[in-house]
Amino acid sequence: MRPYSVVNLQSMKALTFGLTLVRHGETQYNKEGLLQGQAIDLPLSEMGLQQAEAAGRYLKDVKLSHVFVSDMLRAQQTAETIMKHNSSCSDLQMACDPLLKEINFGIAEGGRLQDVKEMAKAAGQSFPGFTPPGGETQEQVKERVKRFIEKMLQQIGDEHWHHAGKDESSLSSPPGTSPVEGRANDGVEGLPVHALVVTHGAYMCVAVRYFVEELHCSLPQGSNKAHVFSLSPNTGLCRFLLTLKKEEDLFKLSVVRCVFVHRAAHIRQ
Repeated sequence: MRPYSVVNLQSMKALTFGLTLVRHGETQYNKEGLLQGQAIDLPLSEMGLQQAEAAGRYLKDVKLSHVFVSDMLRAQQTAETIMKHNSSCSDLQMACDPLLKEINFGIAEGGRLQDVKEMAKAAGQSFPGFTPPGGETQEQVKERVKRFIEKMLQQIGDEHWHHAGKDESSLSSPPGTSPVEGRANDGVEGLPVHALVVTHGAYMCVAVRYFVEELHCSLPQGSNKAHVFSLSPNTGLCRFLLTLKKEEDLFKLSVVRCVFVHRAAHIRQ
């Protein structure tokens, strides 16, 4: 068979996998309304540990193939607790990645969140989205998000392309509603590949906005963009379905669909 035909056959195949983003559990600074950013690396508070346990129990029967984690302590503790409850994680190791660390808030780190919100308001902006002096811009954070996504896509493609099947992504309708409560395996039941990413609140805001505004992620019917772009609560969950195609030796993202955003029923129970 001619190489051209091989390329055509490859382009007809696709791999769809689940991606669940989780914000870390509460820290003492979260409780007190103070900004941590990157310079302050606190452990989880007692409430944060309970939230991580609740997230672990909620996800205990959800099959995971990868766990990617910010290299900051609060995220690592959250991931370790979730993995402890999950039987599919017995042979998995979490991969710590500095690309997933929280936004650098510059001079605002350690200060009151309310003060930064007032600074943003005075500048005609909102928080998150406002860059305090010495902090990372939204574009800089978005570049980190893009680099992480690209790296993850290549890894998952290299490891799991043998699961690829006929590309039906263009025919698939978006998942249903984005319920506050629902089944833990919504959207990923039966998928052989499902990556858990444990990261931070403001970082997740940038990632979700990037998915929706630049990757044209489809949202569940009835979604409110103000809610979609809001700050996830501690251990809040956002889930997406990503479809990969292979172009020569690179894996490219073709479709992104949102299953739900900011689900936190597990910590209210």
